[in-house]
Amino acid sequence: MALSLDGLVSGLDTTALIDALMDVHAIPRTLLKAKADDKGLIISQLQTLNSSLQDLATRAKAAADGSALAGMRATSSSDAVAVTARPEASPLTTDIVVDRVATRHSVVTAAFAQRPEAPAVLTIENAAGELTEISAASGSAADIARAVNGAGLGISAMVVSAGTDAAGAPLQRLQFTSADTGQDAAFRIHRGDAASVAAGTAVDLAAEPGGAVITTGADARIRLWAGTAAEQVVTSSTNTFTDLFAGVDVTIARASADPVTVGVDTDVEGRTKATADFVSQLAGLLTRIDNGSKATVADGQGTATTLGVFTGDSTVRALRQALAGAVQHPVGGTSPSSIGISLDRHGALSFDEETFTAALAKDPDAVQSLVSAIAARVQETAETYSDRYDGLLTARILGQESEVRSLGEQIERWDVRLEQRRATLERTYARLETMLSQMQSQSDYLTSQLASLSPSKQGA
Repeated sequence: MALSLDGLVSGLDTTALIDALMDVHAIPRTLLKAKADDKGLIISQLQTLNSSLQDLATRAKAAADGSALAGMRATSSSDAVAVTARPEASPLTTDIVVDRVATRHSVVTAAFAQRPEAPAVLTIENAAGELTEISAASGSAADIARAVNGAGLGISAMVVSAGTDAAGAPLQRLQFTSADTGQDAAFRIHRGDAASVAAGTAVDLAAEPGGAVITTGADARIRLWAGTAAEQVVTSSTNTFTDLFAGVDVTIARASADPVTVGVDTDVEGRTKATADFVSQLAGLLTRIDNGSKATVADGQGTATTLGVFTGDSTVRALRQALAGAVQHPVGGTSPSSIGISLDRHGALSFDEETFTAALAKDPDAVQSLVSAIAARVQETAETYSDRYDGLLTARILGQESEVRSLGEQIERWDVRLEQRRATLERTYARLETMLSQMQSQSDYLTSQLASLSPSKQGA
């Protein structure tokens, strides 16, 4: 607990004196704290730079493998047909006639109150003629539906209310629907076991009076080059024709008697935007490094020289040079500037969309190859510096963090020393005030003794 004896005898403000002395003693500690704060700011900026570098590596990887820069644009003249083109697709234009969409097989039974069989036995026959027996707990519509739904045959059963019979008993129907479309999903439901079906004595529920096949499972059907000698019929169990053309999927929504024109061509706009975004991200990173490396020199009295957070950092400087080299060096003798990617004499990276579009129209494969090569070099550089385990920039950050921890330990030791020094000063000034108080008491005692002497004794 600090002693407070300000002005007890001496009249001095000892607390202020101690604070002033402590300020002097704390100068080394203050310098260490300022150094730690500066390094903390540097670490924060380096970490932000490292995160941006990792994001750049991710985008560069996508550009290097061609997936982001190999876009193809698919078109259709009608919403009855949707076209999807993957990067490996080739340009094409053709007409398609949609004859039929794929349908699910659906059957509804006649109305009934309760099947007399207990338990009720049904046999389902699939499109291949395979038979599967299903036993329901009772002849009720609910139990039959539950048994069919739990059989795992890709057929769903639904109970539908059908009014009442003459006696007022509720009637119900069962609707069975295949989960998949196509003719292979067609089925028949027989009342009876498999042996009865084989013997021809089982009853087809759809053939009973009041029962019916609502829709027949059928494949989707389209025609290419309809009306010509080369007409070709193509079917699919679903409404999507996968790889109808290399790298092209076609999905139909409804039949169309009129031909639908579908096409695939190079997505110039998409490729240009993808390249522009990649270059823009790299340019922004280079600009951040440049801005952080600037030094402002004092230009007169009263001004000071200021240094950027990256000024003098050899790792960041080497990173900047490596990224610039990755994007400006020729690839196989071809300069990146030929497709609009260039660095000016100040090191600023730019992208000329007009030049890139013209080069893409002339030779899209060559442009894609060049961009992929540049991106691969950028990716390699970015990963070399930003790898979370052995990246050069990562190592730089770890080194700075180690220095901050060391400075923190030194500051903690200084805090202990300064606390001890303050305690010593407080005890010293407290003793001083005590001694002065004792001397003052002695002086007052002598003065009172002298004052008590009689005049006669004083004159003897």
